[in-house]
Amino acid sequence: MIDEIIGDLNNSIGKSQEAFKRDLSKLRTGRAHAGMLDSIRVDYYGTATPLNQLATISVPEPRLLTVRPWDKGAVKAVDKALRESDLGINPLLDGDVIRIPIPQLTEERRKELVKLVKRMGEDCKVAVRKHRHDAMDLLSSLQDEGEASEDEVGRARKRVEEVVAEAVRKIDEIQQAKEKDVFEN
Repeated sequence: MIDEIIGDLNNSIGKSQEAFKRDLSKLRTGRAHAGMLDSIRVDYYGTATPLNQLATISVPEPRLLTVRPWDKGAVKAVDKALRESDLGINPLLDGDVIRIPIPQLTEERRKELVKLVKRMGEDCKVAVRKHRHDAMDLLSSLQDEGEASEDEVGRARKRVEEVVAEAVRKIDEIQQAKEKDVFEN
């Protein structure tokens, strides 16, 4: 039972870290990547549809994205969705292709992004601490119900703390790498 609790903790922490990485990948760092547009929803015939289900998104140059809607009638809706997004981009219509130049980040915007990265990292650490708290509660209930001895629970608590410490260290590494990326590009 203790191994299950530790396994569930590892699983939960892994999911939190993956969500953190996924959120970080959506941040614009000055270099174009198709993942920047993952959060864009287009009003396509009354339905909010993800952009990647309506168009081909490509990166022909490091500072340029192109969006080519499959349905020529959706070009205006895609353009409108891109303009209304919170990405701070200015799409250019070129026939049935939408070109999105990615401008250099200003120093002020870089600082804002670093603050956002730090906040996202702290949110992830809070989630990890919640998982630790849940695991500790389960271990306590095992001991209270007599399903595990005090020594077994004590060793398990140490393992939980080690797993959490490693997870926090990994989150810090991911966060620092993204901060570096923001300032270099």
